[in-house]
Amino acid sequence: MNVFGKWLLASLFIMVSGYTLATEQGGKPASVVDAVSQVVLQTNKGNIVLDLAEAEAPVSVSNFINYVDNGFYDGLIFHRVINGFMVQGGGFTPDMTQKETEKPIKNESMQRGRLENHRGTVAMARTQIVDSATSQFFINLKDNHFLDGQSRKPGYTVFGRVVEGMDIVDQIARVKTGNRGPYGDVPVEPVVIEKAYLLLDESDNGDSEVKES
Repeated sequence: MNVFGKWLLASLFIMVSGYTLATEQGGKPASVVDAVSQVVLQTNKGNIVLDLAEAEAPVSVSNFINYVDNGFYDGLIFHRVINGFMVQGGGFTPDMTQKETEKPIKNESMQRGRLENHRGTVAMARTQIVDSATSQFFINLKDNHFLDGQSRKPGYTVFGRVVEGMDIVDQIARVKTGNRGPYGDVPVEPVVIEKAYLLLDESDNGDSEVKES
């Protein structure tokens, strides 16, 4: 990989905390995970609706739902924005304090049937350690196939896609950014996730119930 590619890859690396995170055994009950089809990120720029890929990335989806259901993301920001690449959030408060997370989860980027990092997909951010993803995620602004899992080289697990509000994501991508302490590409004006909540799919009667965290 060339120097530019390595820089892009390094730009996704994040610091993670060593707290306990429920995965398959300790996350949301299977009945709850199966009922969830979408998550809404209500931001100060507008709403972004994510369709979750439970079949392709069950551990990551369960992990994300657990954070959403516990209200973890409420009040956090998109803390790294690189126009033409991705927008990343889910770990820092507006004053750039990193929120304590649960324990890291297993990387699913090498699984059969895995999804690719196309424009509009949402994936788990991680450090150089393969199984280190916790709460932070990013939305791809373009096809970033160098982030996909390849033969003997794990990538970044895609666990859903934007189905509404990609225009909001593109708006976020264009905000002015700068440095905040040791962090770069931070929006000058905070882009806040005011609330994240679940849309429960009531397939038996065709209705949907909004469940707020």
